[in-house]
Amino acid sequence: MIKRIGFFSTRLAGTDGVSLEAAKWAQVLEEDGHSCYWFAGEVEHHKLRSYLAPEAHFKHGQIAFISDKVFGKTRRNPDITERIHQLRATLKKKLHHFIQRFDIELLIVENAMTIPMNIPLGLALAETISETQVPVIAHHHDFFWERKRFAVNAVGEFLPMAFPADLPSIRHVVINSLAQRDLAHRRGIVSTLIPNVLDFDHPPEVDTGEIQRFRESIGLSPDDLMVLQPTRIIERKGIEHAIELVRALENPRCKLVISHENGDEGMGYGEWIQSRARDQAVDLRVVNKDIISPWSPKAASNGHFSLWTAYAAADLVTFCSLYEGFGNGLIEAVYFKKPVVVNRYETFINDIEPLGFDFVSMDGYLTRDVVESVRHIFSGNPHYTPDTENNFNIARRHFSYQVLRRRLRAIMADCIDAPFPQSHLHESGSMPRPVEEIPMKIAV
Repeated sequence: MIKRIGFFSTRLAGTDGVSLEAAKWAQVLEEDGHSCYWFAGEVEHHKLRSYLAPEAHFKHGQIAFISDKVFGKTRRNPDITERIHQLRATLKKKLHHFIQRFDIELLIVENAMTIPMNIPLGLALAETISETQVPVIAHHHDFFWERKRFAVNAVGEFLPMAFPADLPSIRHVVINSLAQRDLAHRRGIVSTLIPNVLDFDHPPEVDTGEIQRFRESIGLSPDDLMVLQPTRIIERKGIEHAIELVRALENPRCKLVISHENGDEGMGYGEWIQSRARDQAVDLRVVNKDIISPWSPKAASNGHFSLWTAYAAADLVTFCSLYEGFGNGLIEAVYFKKPVVVNRYETFINDIEPLGFDFVSMDGYLTRDVVESVRHIFSGNPHYTPDTENNFNIARRHFSYQVLRRRLRAIMADCIDAPFPQSHLHESGSMPRPVEEIPMKIAV
């Protein structure tokens, strides 16, 4: 049952959660003998297996223009509808060409049919899947109804068509139990829960020389205490709580480091965070331009460092999110056996906390007990130090590659062996050629 598998998304590059999880899935699938290929508006994988479609990116000029005109509004102009369909048609042809060029036998759609960052891409995927009946795993990270910025919109007929599409050849995967419940309640769609994972059977290798170079590159001295905030700079990450914690510690050795870039929700929050840190006299360093994905084919050199190096260099990790689909940064901190301060967001309360992890927890606001707990951690007091070794072992049981491998094998067997209609195939069994041939663009 070795397959040629195509990954689809708006972006498959960098250190965002969707790109990281797609890379992990591909690693596990390739270890099982499958071949993986990539389609997105930004791709950071082997160029000979990648297809770059600029219109697939949510930052593409026309896509961003459409989003600006349809969200936060209740009515759209006919010319916006026309633009949506023109881009849908363009992307659909490119999707067909990608499937045909690489002889794709299974599609894995990474969040592109979940959150409407690119409406034409979601519609193009839904139509392509409906027409070809190719087996699909739709990997959902966060649904549009979970984001307040999509609550008011002028695309009410498009959202149920594609976000997500409910088609016979699609098997749906969610990353937390709340999303599984909501998808069933709102859309009547059954899904499989596959949490975010890491390779806990192979602990990370720590390069002390690389750690020293990283700390020096961001201006830290050997005595400084690095507090890592491993998230994008968007409002729901609650970075203001990390700033408040560092201020309350009243320790000039404490430096707050943010490892990721501004998100897809504008620059206002990032500017406010910088201003708040200055007002609170907190030493804040944003180093996202120097950080690359651990799965990136780019060498961690020329001033670039792997995200893993940032974790290895940290003395404490803050994960103060107000909402998360899962919480990659939390599990990554556990992987590196770092003490963590976590805000008890809903998915954490339901899916992670009951497993028995030992974290410093807060409930939406910083307390004196939280601050004192962190002081004890930095002082090396063994009676107050979280059991990071046990945290690692818990995560190994519940969030390892072996968990992912078992569940992927089961869902692949289900979707590939299902009796889908075959009328879309030529007698040779190959995919039909698109009406208009689109030259392939290779990612660089």
